[in-house]
Amino acid sequence: MRIMISCGEASGDLYAGALAAELRARAPAAEIFGFGGQRLEAAGATLAGNFTGLTVTGLTEAVRVLPRSYAMYRRLIAAARERRPDVFVAIDFPDFNFRLMAALRRLGIPIVYYVSPQLWAWRPGRMETMKRFVDKVLVIFPFEAPLYERAGIPVQFVGHPLVDLARTAEARSAFLTDRGLVPAAPTVALLPGSRPNEVRRIAPGLIEALPLVRARVPGVQYLVACAPNLPAALFAPFVSRGIVLVRDRADDVLAASDVVITASGTATVQAALHERPTVVVYRVSPLTYHLGKPFLKVDTYAMTNLVAGRRVVPELIQDDFTPERVAEETVALLTDPGQRARAREALRQVRELLGTPGASGRAAEAVLEVAAKAFRGASSA
Repeated sequence: MRIMISCGEASGDLYAGALAAELRARAPAAEIFGFGGQRLEAAGATLAGNFTGLTVTGLTEAVRVLPRSYAMYRRLIAAARERRPDVFVAIDFPDFNFRLMAALRRLGIPIVYYVSPQLWAWRPGRMETMKRFVDKVLVIFPFEAPLYERAGIPVQFVGHPLVDLARTAEARSAFLTDRGLVPAAPTVALLPGSRPNEVRRIAPGLIEALPLVRARVPGVQYLVACAPNLPAALFAPFVSRGIVLVRDRADDVLAASDVVITASGTATVQAALHERPTVVVYRVSPLTYHLGKPFLKVDTYAMTNLVAGRRVVPELIQDDFTPERVAEETVALLTDPGQRARAREALRQVRELLGTPGASGRAAEAVLEVAAKAFRGASSA
């Protein structure tokens, strides 16, 4: 049996690696290959392509990587023609994976979409594309399943794969002590994004906010989390100010913190799973923001708030993302025990909505079910 997987960024690679490990546990002889990063490869998959240098956010930013994206697209189609997978698993990254899955469907390859794109927030017309090409959608947020059911698309809510990963974090005291920090001191985790252009746009605002927080919260200390695919040079402005850099251990950084300041994205869910009060920030190029805003179908950005159905964490987006606002929200969470307790209780409720442990295993079983039908059909032919 052959399984092809495609993911195009750090969060997708995290899910892909966990999925591949569960697939190997259930089908040790299966051949897994595709497009991804370090975690997918570490789980035993053979990479036909790596997403390094292809992952960006924003409409204008995406234009610059189009030639390389198209070359990767052609390489993956060639790999699929040669190896004839029994199933193709697309993991998020819709602008790339939608084109790839359409091409692979024309080759007769069954499609599973895991960690489905946010059709409810952006370009809902893509639901018709999903209906046309996808055999099964595996969603990780509870509110997504009814949307696909209404569209007549086979769907399964498997839960969020980060539920399992968040449970393995190291204890706060040991983690901070090992990095020369004080376990009893107020600690702020900084997660400025998993894509290079995100970090470049978000880091300056965070760095300017930090002394404003320290002026009102003496003894506060900071940790900055670096995604595994990012060069350390991107984080030099943090390190030059004495902030401890931690690579590829976001869950440990979150578990060791009292408050989190994070770019909008997967890290907001990770923070919720650790029940850490969070300030969410984000900024894209002005052109991207003004071109994209009219097409948004939601009035909130943070996944934590979308899951909760209400604002449980503050969002400082685009012009609202200023050092002063970041400091104000962070100081309030650090100094007001009542506000911090209310935030943690709201995040506990979000955590309960994200499903029970075992999401990656449930996803693997669903993928193998689709693959087995194609494999049996090919064998009988």
